[in-house]
Amino acid sequence: MKRVIVTGATGFVGANLVRQLLKDGQQVHLLVRPGYTPWRIQAIRNDVHLYEVDFQQAEKLSGIIRQIGPDWIFHLAAYGAYSSQTDLTRMVETNITGTINLVEACLQTGFESFINTGSSSEYGFKTIAPAETEWLEPNSHYAITKASATLYCRYTSQVCNARLHTLRLYSVFGPYEDPQRLMPALIKYGLMNKLPPLVGPDTARDYVYVDDVIDAYLLAATKTNHEPGAIYNVGSGIQTPLHEVVQVARRVLGITVEPEWGSMPQRMWDTTTWVANNKKIHNELGWKPRFTFEQGFRKMVDWASRNNEL
Repeated sequence: MKRVIVTGATGFVGANLVRQLLKDGQQVHLLVRPGYTPWRIQAIRNDVHLYEVDFQQAEKLSGIIRQIGPDWIFHLAAYGAYSSQTDLTRMVETNITGTINLVEACLQTGFESFINTGSSSEYGFKTIAPAETEWLEPNSHYAITKASATLYCRYTSQVCNARLHTLRLYSVFGPYEDPQRLMPALIKYGLMNKLPPLVGPDTARDYVYVDDVIDAYLLAATKTNHEPGAIYNVGSGIQTPLHEVVQVARRVLGITVEPEWGSMPQRMWDTTTWVANNKKIHNELGWKPRFTFEQGFRKMVDWASRNNEL
């Protein structure tokens, strides 16, 4: 049994990761911000150890880390990934200062593995599938802060000889995703034989099912053949345009209405090219996605039908 810390466990990916760690028999400790939103972890609240802490309170944070003595740390806490999260100061405090304070506290106790969560937005808009060595051109304040945290973790790993690695996630989808995002909206509307407002049909993303992402976290924590501060892209390697996403949703849910393209305005982050180069994580960790987009979407629909109150 490993003593495991998860930050960001009240978020979508974190909530799924915690559930898998519990299934694997690990002792799980959650570090959550004061005033956290609990709905994703209510069903497992009695199975975990929970600590409310502001990551800006470095001394308090260090005390909690010493108390736990973690083997693994999965750092998923972030701010700015959603369009409603626009406070730049909070992005810096959460994504940069918070990461630094957490890493420094964990270095004091030692650990087997620390897995930081990066973002594909660190690359910015590219016309290719960028490898991990690609020049970074962040396309938002959020992306800038995530890139800063990734570079800090890589440097710290190299100078401290610590197993501290970063996963750059692409467009993850699955159970417990925010209800306002595309996949939950497609399911919610689709069950009423409707479609939500849609941007242009050629807008594209690299969608990767959350179970595959959890596999990547666990492989990154357990494999030992990393370079110091290794960075890995976590994406399917397949670009799926919105018209294909909608086609799958119509087929799976039996939606008969036609899509109204452009019924939602294009957003600043919308693009027709966004896809992962996942060769490194495949070659070094043996990771590859188990689910196609349609298989993942069907699993998400099944989950939603069993958990419609969420």
